[in-house]
Amino acid sequence: MAIIKVTDASFKTDVMESTKTVLVDFWAEWCGPCRMISPILDELVQEVGDTAVIAKLNIDENPETPAMLGIRSIPTIMLFKDGKVVGTKVGVQSKATLSAWIQSV
Repeated sequence: MAIIKVTDASFKTDVMESTKTVLVDFWAEWCGPCRMISPILDELVQEVGDTAVIAKLNIDENPETPAMLGIRSIPTIMLFKDGKVVGTKVGVQSKATLSAWIQSV
């Protein structure tokens, strides 16, 4: 499975209505730490397989969703289950931390 690109228009369908756990990375091109976490997410998507969805939302191209969720710093990573936020982490996280986080849900 690959990382999916989520937009303001697709957020409800791709994240809120998903039957799987969804990890969403809120990022921007200009953000150094966001670029650092990208390869970690590429590895993580292979590890979680079909058990969860890994998604990225560019906050510059899609400002409505981050504003609605109160995101003030990036990278912010949110974990959604059954349309609800079940956890939030801010800053670069290790693959092991993210993997354990997803498995805990």
